[in-house]
Amino acid sequence: LPKGTGAHGEMDDSSKEALMEEAPPRYTESPRLPCIPHELKSLLLMAVLVLVALVVVNVAFLLLGLHLSESHAETVLRMTIHGLDGEGTPQQLAVSKKERTGTFAVGDGLNATATVVYDYGKLLVGYRSWRHRACYITRVDKDNFPGLDAVTETFQRRRGEDAGDKAVALADRSILGTTINILCSTVPVFWA
Repeated sequence: LPKGTGAHGEMDDSSKEALMEEAPPRYTESPRLPCIPHELKSLLLMAVLVLVALVVVNVAFLLLGLHLSESHAETVLRMTIHGLDGEGTPQQLAVSKKERTGTFAVGDGLNATATVVYDYGKLLVGYRSWRHRACYITRVDKDNFPGLDAVTETFQRRRGEDAGDKAVALADRSILGTTINILCSTVPVFWA
């Protein structure tokens, strides 16, 4: 066997000498801040982490509170009203305390609905059928609000009268409340 290739993997002496002559590389230690002890660093780190956690928790609670108060202010009451002894069609009602409105979904013929909005602040009642391209409004007396059936019948009769396109649309929508304005935003508004 040649020298350096023994059964146990022996190296030749010349390669050992070459490795031993080279000095290992020198590494320098990174500079440290001599004025802050290790205990103080860990205490500061813990204080920063606690502060960040408190900020995240506070922001989360503020956003949750904002969401809850917004949804509570927008729809104070949403309920289904049945007729006497559970007879008749149930009516869906949504009341907004902020806007002072009551919104009903009512039937408008077969397989069609309409929306009736009572605006108690502006003393207006608005009606929009989703089958027809028009909205109707009427003023009401603050002491005598008409019932839902009477309002629906009045608006449906008025819609039938306007079939000849003789009616003139309302030009000034500023008298309408926010809810009726949104309801009738894409269609002409007529007085009933």
